[in-house]
Amino acid sequence: MPASAETSWQFLQDITAVAACLPGAKVTERLNDTHYKGTVTVKVGPATMSFRGDIEVRELDAATRTLRLIGKGSDTTGTSAASLDLTARVEATEDGLSKLVGKSEASVSGKAAAFGGRMMNAVADQVLNQFAANFAAQVDLLKATGTAAPPPPVHNELNGLALLWAILKAWIKAALGKKQG
Repeated sequence: MPASAETSWQFLQDITAVAACLPGAKVTERLNDTHYKGTVTVKVGPATMSFRGDIEVRELDAATRTLRLIGKGSDTTGTSAASLDLTARVEATEDGLSKLVGKSEASVSGKAAAFGGRMMNAVADQVLNQFAANFAAQVDLLKATGTAAPPPPVHNELNGLALLWAILKAWIKAALGKKQG
């Protein structure tokens, strides 16, 4: 991240701003300090998947600069469901900046899983890459302006060209793997 661990941690605690860094995601309602409602819309080719659901902040630990979120939702037609268990931690680096380290477990069921199949990993990788770029841009803005509530990221849509390239690479890799096996 292009800022100190303290600045990155300050931004990571703003759940609404962090959600805005995820392409297609938005917090629609804050119920209390640990519960939110939100939406996620992802367009893959001609298909658009829109989910709405709940976000729970399970951990917000200033000592370790760790955030853990649980998200669960269903699509607007009720034919698909998704869940996410995300842990993110800000670590200081030797150069006085920081890095964002995270792990997540996501699951999708119903029509979304049947449609997505092998593309889900490529889609997830692309979404995480755009999230990281948006997060870094917002942390840089926070560092430059000192404001705790920066505006939403410029790139809040999934980059279709980059996604297409990631899917093509995954398909080629899978095809070559089958021939070699």
